[in-house]
Amino acid sequence: MPRPFTPKVITANALLEGDVVYFTAQDTWSREMCEAEVMEDEAHADARLIEASRQQNVIVGAYLADVKPGEQGPEPTHFREDFRRTGPSNYFHGKQAEVL
Repeated sequence: MPRPFTPKVITANALLEGDVVYFTAQDTWSREMCEAEVMEDEAHADARLIEASRQQNVIVGAYLADVKPGEQGPEPTHFREDFRRTGPSNYFHGKQAEVL
């Protein structure tokens, strides 16, 4: 029996900077997960992933990531996605320095 489909967003890395980005309903990429399009239908999510993957001049490695509703928009359900959006953990720089 297949697992039920759970809400997803499309994520990738920006081609030039390497930052984590999220696909929006306007077919653009945002560095903020709260701006990502949340898809709750598997067929729609697969079609959007194909559309997002065509933007190879902007991103690399697009895939679907599980999310759950949160107060500020979608939130990751897996540690990997939460870790990706905060950046490297070896020292405070980039996104981590901005939070402090």
